[in-house]
Amino acid sequence: MTRRIHASAPLREVPQWAVLQRELLTLQDAAWRLFIQRFCETDGRLRYRGRMYGRDGADDFYEAFFNWPALYRLGGSDDLLEAAKHHWEGVTRQLTEYGFVHDEYEVGYDWFHQGESLPLFLGICAADPSDGAFRDRARRFAGFYLPDSPTGNYDAATRTIVAPHTGSRGPRWGVGEDWESYGADQDGMRIYGLPLHDVDGVDSWDDLRADGAASRMGRAMQERMGRGDTAVNLAATTLATNAWLYDNDARFSEWVLEYIDAWRERAARNDGLLPDNVGPGGTVGELHDGAWYGGHYGWTWPHGLYTIGPAATVAAQNAALLTGDLERLDLVRGLFDAVLAHGQVLDDIGRRGSLGPGWADRLHADERTRELLVPYRHGPGGWFDFHPVPLQPLLWLAWISQAPADQERLDRIRASSTVDWTAVHWFHDKEEQGHEAPWSEYLAGRNPDYPERALRLAIAQVLRRIALIEEAPAEPDDGDIHFWQRLNPVVTEVLTQLVFGAPPALYYGGLTHARVIVGDAVRGRPGLPEDVAALVSGIESSRLTVELMNLGARTRVVTLVAGAFGEDRFDTVAYDAGSPGYPGDPHRYAIPDASVVSRREDVGDARLTVELPARTRIRLDLDITRRVRAARHQHFNRSDEEKP
Repeated sequence: MTRRIHASAPLREVPQWAVLQRELLTLQDAAWRLFIQRFCETDGRLRYRGRMYGRDGADDFYEAFFNWPALYRLGGSDDLLEAAKHHWEGVTRQLTEYGFVHDEYEVGYDWFHQGESLPLFLGICAADPSDGAFRDRARRFAGFYLPDSPTGNYDAATRTIVAPHTGSRGPRWGVGEDWESYGADQDGMRIYGLPLHDVDGVDSWDDLRADGAASRMGRAMQERMGRGDTAVNLAATTLATNAWLYDNDARFSEWVLEYIDAWRERAARNDGLLPDNVGPGGTVGELHDGAWYGGHYGWTWPHGLYTIGPAATVAAQNAALLTGDLERLDLVRGLFDAVLAHGQVLDDIGRRGSLGPGWADRLHADERTRELLVPYRHGPGGWFDFHPVPLQPLLWLAWISQAPADQERLDRIRASSTVDWTAVHWFHDKEEQGHEAPWSEYLAGRNPDYPERALRLAIAQVLRRIALIEEAPAEPDDGDIHFWQRLNPVVTEVLTQLVFGAPPALYYGGLTHARVIVGDAVRGRPGLPEDVAALVSGIESSRLTVELMNLGARTRVVTLVAGAFGEDRFDTVAYDAGSPGYPGDPHRYAIPDASVVSRREDVGDARLTVELPARTRIRLDLDITRRVRAARHQHFNRSDEEKP
């Protein structure tokens, strides 16, 4: 029987964060309906009569809805989950007609883009694990990468995914029709430079203008970058981890650990730094003259750390879920320690490297702003392309491990910066990330009003998207398949931080993690009940502080789950309760003080139920043991015991 606690402290003054949180949820429930009305057909597909070009595109259609299930799990309306399923199925049919999807899954593309297409599907699985159709899909999709799959995506002898582009039809050799030729006329790629640095007669960008040079480069890319394994394929482990979370089938966990450990061994032989390529024979550098760099979406081209860091972090997160131990976090530590060793404190961030303008916008930096910059890429001449340290993977390290060394790494980066880490910069990117610094400062006690400022930002993000939707045409121009993701009005970054006590899922294939999941015990679903606001205000290695309050006039019953997948255990709970003197003698006119007393109870379970009568609040200080239970997708409709 789940421990049940009754909140009895009256809510005399409603904090601003609670009002804003409920306002944000209400606003978004109107916003996503407007998006559907403007841009979707009745069968769930997106309105689009244009063409598809090359291999790129499937991810962009799914990305339009990527965080809708996440909003449902945070407290979005009951029909949002069914809307998310409807549009996943509609888009899947649409992309099948275009030839980009087979057997309801990507025909074959790189895992940087496949990772972008997955959050919608993964979110649906986590939100409703009782849906048999999505459970079957999860197992089927994961099966495409198991050693015995007829797709041939995985070679058990070499422990490699055999190509950078893989999917439901197996390996898709090469790097796509777009790169049959790589020439100087493709001006948008100039900032990323040469994919390969040892092609005969091509030593600089201008050399690509010579007769035959663009074709030689394209041919080399297809032959050398279009075969063998690449580090971003580590994100494929999420498919099997998601399938394992249904019933802990060892087939899936064994493959994930085998594949991750193969890459760990390669990193160990490279001084702890994750290489980016493995040839068809299973040897690092086999297609690159022995070099550990040069693979597709690898250290040399086009983004380096920007793509490899998240893929390694996703794999490490998956391994921690499967095993409960943290040894595979070294896969991430090694690559970040390598680039940090070459860090320099520099200014003029916006004009440096391939991603400078985006970083300047994110940090609100001008030419005088000084920041620790690290190299994102490596080529024959060594490390290059310097940018600020991406905080998401390092924050995940500290969040998962709670190890002092991982926190100290973040502290060193903070100390080198002239940017105000408490500032909540007003921007919104498609990844729903980028406000890690002010949130981490809040948890450290140095940014106490972060919840209010961050929620105002999130409301502003939604309002801007609504305004853009109202001005936009109902359908994009031919080829403008990023149109919808720029207008998606659902925002979940701040809610995830405040309600789940976690960073948002890594965009490129990451699962949604949490220190605590909140559910509605009466309606039997995840998410904040109506009128309820929640705030995770303290996180330590074995302790969690959660504040709950009911702003409404009806009793609400909340289920708390320890960890996103019930992998943790609530050991004890200390909470504040209304003093024995409240509500007082009914014969007296005076309203007694709303003082509180502290109580403590044993829990010893992954779940805790809190009953919140009208206009009451409660603060819970929870002692937690982490990763002591087998992680599983969480059901909220398994029992009627919580119903009044």
